[in-house]
Amino acid sequence: MKRQRIWRFPAAWSLFRRDDRLLLILIGVIVGVCSGLAAVVLNRSLVAMLEWFHGYRLYWWSFLLPGAGAALSSLFLNNLLREGAGHGVPEVIYSVSRYGGLMRMRSSFSRLISSCLTIGTGGSAGPEAPVVMSGAAIGSNIAKFFSLNDRQRVTLVGCGAAGAISSIFNAPIAGLVFSIEVILGEWTALNIIPIAIASVAGTEVSRLLQGNRIPFAHREFHIQLPDTLATVGLAVLCAAASLLLTWSLRRMGRISRKVPAPQWVRAAIGGCAVGLIGGYIPVVLGEGYHSIQAMIDGAFQQGLLLVAAAVFAKTLATAFTLGWGGSGGIFAPCLVIGSFVGLTYHRLLEAVWPAMNWVNEGCFALLGMAGLISGMLQAPLTGIFLIVEITGGYEVVLSLIIVSAVSTTLCHYVESASFYMKDLVDSGHLLRPRTDARVLSDLSVRELLETDCICVHPNMLLRDFIDVLQQARRNYFPVEEEGSNKFLGIIHLDDIRPYLFNPGMYDVVLVGQIMDTEVETVDPQEDLQEILSRMDAMRLFSMPVVSHGVFLGMISKATLLDRYRKELMVQTQHL
Repeated sequence: MKRQRIWRFPAAWSLFRRDDRLLLILIGVIVGVCSGLAAVVLNRSLVAMLEWFHGYRLYWWSFLLPGAGAALSSLFLNNLLREGAGHGVPEVIYSVSRYGGLMRMRSSFSRLISSCLTIGTGGSAGPEAPVVMSGAAIGSNIAKFFSLNDRQRVTLVGCGAAGAISSIFNAPIAGLVFSIEVILGEWTALNIIPIAIASVAGTEVSRLLQGNRIPFAHREFHIQLPDTLATVGLAVLCAAASLLLTWSLRRMGRISRKVPAPQWVRAAIGGCAVGLIGGYIPVVLGEGYHSIQAMIDGAFQQGLLLVAAAVFAKTLATAFTLGWGGSGGIFAPCLVIGSFVGLTYHRLLEAVWPAMNWVNEGCFALLGMAGLISGMLQAPLTGIFLIVEITGGYEVVLSLIIVSAVSTTLCHYVESASFYMKDLVDSGHLLRPRTDARVLSDLSVRELLETDCICVHPNMLLRDFIDVLQQARRNYFPVEEEGSNKFLGIIHLDDIRPYLFNPGMYDVVLVGQIMDTEVETVDPQEDLQEILSRMDAMRLFSMPVVSHGVFLGMISKATLLDRYRKELMVQTQHL
């Protein structure tokens, strides 16, 4: 019986190895469970820390707590683990774009600890991005353990991200949509099924350990036509708030980098600033989920001016936390700021049109959350499904769609890329699967070199060149300096055509007299997408590759496109 079991296991495993879908579904469950556990650990740690530090908020020196937490977070992340500061999600997208989802093992726990130190002491950030990075790193390293290829590893990175989001929000559909829409950027059957399974696994882990509960419960909202029409104005405000938060984070980051102090000192300064703001407006401290529930319930008692001030205070506190070196994500701040924006807008509507029977203000707080998430991430589906699942607000789906779509569109007109992807786009590192940039990034100039060109020298007579021409198979002839082999120019067959039918010129004309010295050249380290763009712009079909003045070979559009096609076939197999 024992022998039979030993024999059966490898046979079953070989079946999974032969079938990509079964393999990824099986391992996706493992990844989903592990990332779900990571989310639960972080969530419970944050609750414990926030409760423990709550008693110290009454002391005058309490503003130092966020500074101490941010400093410890920076020391742990930058000095001890040498991970480098960041929001987490851009780093995951970068690994998927450039390295096939390859991530370090320590990334599976580094952001969990650093964000816990930052948020638990009062820093204005969210735990979602750190846990996404943790889940993605878990998926990447499990893929490495099973010796999976790049394409399979990317899928498991998506599984980890989905499991983490699903677990922390108890929202499996939102986890699936976020992972595909934001992290991977492609909707394929090979990705959707394993990621959906991992998302469910992460959710079930959370429900098993923390109970099946909606994070922000609400009473049923009855939306009328005036409320629906008014959501367009809310979407505009949400877009403006999204852009304000984006610009504040970037501006604070630039200011922080100019301060001549170690990173942990800058993080401490930012944290202390948050503590000072929190001394006057306490709702800006921590993740702020308690404020969201109060607003959705319609129980937020502060007046219009204080609610409007809270929008700017939370934005400023988040910019100080993350821009100055604290660790955490923007999900929770977006939800809180969006709630304040929705509440402010609703109270303005009531002040301007008091006779109108508006829906409860909690509904607009809920819609504001969707507007901020959609605007910041430029991912409307994520905003819609996340808010529907974490609030149970299915009756407001139409309004959610309007707010999310309009907010995303307006933000896209002003900012061409989302907050997570802006720096990656600007640096050329955002390479989505099966796009030109992604396919060409897997090729190099040296792979495409055509080295069967015959080189000539400038003092060669035309008669001798014609003898060379008879043996050649190409229309291009690089010209090199005798002795040094320095590249001087190139001769195309069309350049000598006028002389071919005039034998009297054979012993008079030298190659150096008819060569093209103003030829466009390519460096072997140059980006292939840029090379292809130059070829298109100048209507060239071939270009010489030159390194430090030495001719290496030719690169042609025909060879490039042929290899492009083959690489595309490799990347799309099994889809």
